[in-house]
Amino acid sequence: MYDEDEDDEDQLAAYLHSLPGVPMDAQSMGLDRNVPEGAWLAFAGSLSSRKASHRVVAWLILVAVVLSFVLTLRAELTG
Repeated sequence: MYDEDEDDEDQLAAYLHSLPGVPMDAQSMGLDRNVPEGAWLAFAGSLSSRKASHRVVAWLILVAVVLSFVLTLRAELTG
């Protein structure tokens, strides 16, 4: 007997596994391009290490994340 719900789940699983730039473990947690964290992961995952401009963007993202962490840590420790 044909079960429409199983077919929909199979189509959804195939779609989720085809998301470019989003790792499988992030997809299993429900992250995709439609949520902010998933969009950041997809953006960072789509960068190519072969292109100099992509390496610059990756370094800028890293600096922004580390700087925000350091500033937050400093505020928590001094405040």
